[in-house]
Amino acid sequence: MASTLAGIVLPKEYAYPATAVVSTFYLLLWQTLRVGRARKHAGVAYPQVYAEKAEAEAKKEAHVFNCTQRAHQNTLEVVPIVISSTLIAGFSYPVAAASLCGAWALSRILYTIGYATGDPKKRNLGGAAIVGTLSTIGLIGTSTAAVVSLLRGL
Repeated sequence: MASTLAGIVLPKEYAYPATAVVSTFYLLLWQTLRVGRARKHAGVAYPQVYAEKAEAEAKKEAHVFNCTQRAHQNTLEVVPIVISSTLIAGFSYPVAAASLCGAWALSRILYTIGYATGDPKKRNLGGAAIVGTLSTIGLIGTSTAAVVSLLRGL
């Protein structure tokens, strides 16, 4: 059964992309907690966003903090595209949208774990960077197809 909201009919399967989007909230919360923990261990005071280059070179904890912070920042740079494209694609392709968003969120967990080791080369742990990029491209494609379909219906 479809849900109707102010003239918008949502397929019952829209619960899947909505759930996948909510998973990104937990991802961001988890990353925030990791950054806070790394900040504390490194002794980097607020409001400084990153440890200074000299500090990161001299102190492993500061370098790990920078890597952890960068993983979080990189996620924040792309999450608006992921959330909005998931919600748009979900109108026409709810299962595909949810699957791609879920794959992206899982890839960001591996990406963060790898990056937070302090070795930026490990950010592709388990192919995380590749899966994340392909998922994002898939979401952009499916959301574009959904919009084209909506426009054709005008």
